[in-house]
Amino acid sequence: MDERDVRLLKAIAELGTGSPEKLHEETGIPVSTIHYRLNNLKEAGVVENDLYDIDKEAFGLSVTVIVEVLADYSGPHEVVSDQLRDIEGVTQVFSTMGETDFIAIARLRDSDMVGRIIRDFEEVPEVQRTNSTYVIDTLWDDPRGLQSYSLETLLDEFTED
Repeated sequence: MDERDVRLLKAIAELGTGSPEKLHEETGIPVSTIHYRLNNLKEAGVVENDLYDIDKEAFGLSVTVIVEVLADYSGPHEVVSDQLRDIEGVTQVFSTMGETDFIAIARLRDSDMVGRIIRDFEEVPEVQRTNSTYVIDTLWDDPRGLQSYSLETLLDEFTED
């Protein structure tokens, strides 16, 4: 990546859009160059979608549950993580170090769904125990991840000299 790529990604994170016209207004990079660079970033896997992110709360998934999973498995951790990922309502799964083997984040509609998802975790054969935390209020959730960085830091850390 070079400076233009980083500037584009930062602008996408801040504007919440991949519109080449709006990105041009924000960055001054020509629209044709933006099209070219966005295609390259998609091909490289840096840009995953067309940024049609869903506001989960507005959709009705207003309950967040964080589930710590302690598992007993002898094979690769992907076997268990795939089973956790396939549980309906799970939006993220992390493999971790320490006492907890995995952390899963679930977005759900109500307490009935919370009960169901906990039962679903318990049905995974490798899961020994779970510890669930019910999130009272989401204070901040950055769907794109670059907004918390300054442009200077992104340029320093992710562009080649």
